[in-house]
Amino acid sequence: MQRNTASEARKKDTRDKIELGGLIVKAGLRYEKRALLLGALIELDRRLKEEPGERARLTAIGAEAFGKSRE
Repeated sequence: MQRNTASEARKKDTRDKIELGGLIVKAGLRYEKRALLLGALIELDRRLKEEPGERARLTAIGAEAFGKSRE
């Protein structure tokens, strides 16, 4: 039973990572250096903590991008 749970957790982790990689591609950043991407994500984390309203602003941009891909 425990082995099955660990296997399911690994599958979910793998699926999550693939989906996150897909977001990088969707954003047009597939060929950027990994250091740049990591730096951008670290900066994003800082901004989300320090700038009120930034989360809502960026969420709206992302929602619009998802909406355009479904048209």
